[in-house]
Parts: sequence; structure tokens; C-alpha cells
Amino acid sequence: MAEAERIIGTPDTPDAAGGGKERPDSEGTPVGEPGAGRGRRRIAVLFAVASIAYALDLISKMIVVAKLEHHPPIEIIGDWLKFEAIRNAGAAFGFGEAFTVIFTMIAAAVIVVIARLARKLYSLPWAIALGLLLGGALGNLTDRIFRAPGVFEGAVVDFIAPKHFAVFNLADSAIVCGGILIVLLSFKGLDPDGTVHKD
Repeated sequence: MAEAERIIGTPDTPDAAGGGKERPDSEGTPVGEPGAGRGRRRIAVLFAVASIAYALDLISKMIVVAKLEHHPPIEIIGDWLKFEAIRNAGAAFGFGEAFTVIFTMIAAAVIVVIARLARKLYSLPWAIALGLLLGGALGNLTDRIFRAPGVFEGAVVDFIAPKHFAVFNLADSAIVCGGILIVLLSFKGLDPDGTVHKD
């Protein structure tokens, strides 16, 4: 948890933000320490993105269970892309089915870390990325808790089935997109607190 806060979190004092960093405004111009209002706006963006990602995932799974489960797959683009309902006891894209409880604990830990560090968030791109991760983790965690065969062992509903690829869902997509965005932001040197690394 401490390591995650070191990577994702923001220094609590202005002096701690030094050491080769500068804080840009929306146009990239360095400015002073952001006010509480700016931080609250970034938090609002994070939870708005998470809410949208979670709602889309939840609604899509409800439709799939009601209309597609126990029915033949629906071809979207020939046999290259189908909607096919399956229950996945593993991690994203069907990996590690023997470790369902462990993946549930990891998802719960990710949610706790993001929620705890949200108050230190001042970067809009990071707010979007963490919102995608939070929404996706919540989506699959909901399945783990409430679906059969039992609490913390539930199978996730997957339905997006590209040819020659694992079947996945919108929560998996949100997690992957959030992860890719975080990698890109890290390569650009942009930190969650809005500072930019000067190499």
C-alpha cells in the first residue's frame, strides 16, 4: 500500500514536490500548488468515469444474461466478432481460473488504493485512467461477490468474442484501456499530482 501511494500519490507538502518536477497547468505552463477546488474537480472526473464504466458493464451483463445466455452466439462481424455468453472463473480474458478468490482480493485492493489516493489527484488524464481502472475493477468484483457459485468465488460474465482471442467484457476493456493510458502517461513523465518529470 505504501509503495502504491509513493507511485500514485502526491506529496503532502509543496517542498516535497521538488526534485526535478514542475507542476503544469492545463496548457503546460508551470503554476503554483493547486487549490482544493481543482483537486475536487479531478476527483469528480475520476468517479464520473468510474460510474459510467461500471454502469455500462453492469447493464451489458444484465442484457447478456437475460437475452444471450443459453442461446447461440450472435455474429457481429461474420465469425471475426461474436457475442457469446460465457462464465469466467479466472482473471481478465480467462486466465487463472484456479485463483478466483485471489483475483477477488486483488480487485478489492485496487479499489481501496484508488479510493484512498483520489484525494491527492490533480491530473485530469490520470483521473480518467484511474476512473477506468476503478470502474472495471468494480464491475468484475460485483460478479465475484454476487454470482454463482458463491461469494468471492463468482464467475464473471464475458461475452465479447473476437476470433482467435479470449472472450472478455466491458470491465476488462476499461481495465486494459486505463492501464495503457497509465503507461503512456508514465512514459511522458506526467505524475498523478500534476507534476512533470524533468529528465
